[in-house]
Amino acid sequence: MSPILSFLMQFAILAYALVAGVFLAFSDFIMRALAQTGGSGGVEAMQVINREVFRWVFMTLFLGMAAVSVLLAGYAWIGLSGLGGTLIVLAAVIYLVGCFGVTVLFNVPMNEALAGMGLTSDATKDYWLQVYVPRWTFWNSVRTGAAALSAALLLFGVLWITQSQAPQG
Repeated sequence: MSPILSFLMQFAILAYALVAGVFLAFSDFIMRALAQTGGSGGVEAMQVINREVFRWVFMTLFLGMAAVSVLLAGYAWIGLSGLGGTLIVLAAVIYLVGCFGVTVLFNVPMNEALAGMGLTSDATKDYWLQVYVPRWTFWNSVRTGAAALSAALLLFGVLWITQSQAPQG
């Protein structure tokens, strides 16, 4: 494996884990805390979070890892054989489907619906507590698991390849 690909895979392990950590924080305590505000405080905070996420490192990392995942999957599919290659392909596909795909299909549409709602209406409060918080958190937990599993599978794939290439002595 070339040094560039080795570095890219090591970076991807860390990046998948960082994305999983951000998602874990939301599923573990941030959404629960926002739900306890009684409605308007949580809605307003989430609306601001959903606007700010586009302006910072997280979005670059999140979207960048989708592109990196495509590269890793293609490289592993074409250039690697055996268990190591299979694990790398799985890591990339799980991130693309379980993290990126879930975001596009589930979390983003809910964020867009919430963005258009007023803070004080009963309909907003009902949507927030009955639909948004439980569904968004469920799908966010799926993203958490997918990103964490991708990090682990990629780590195991890289380790397998490294051990396979090590001189026997």
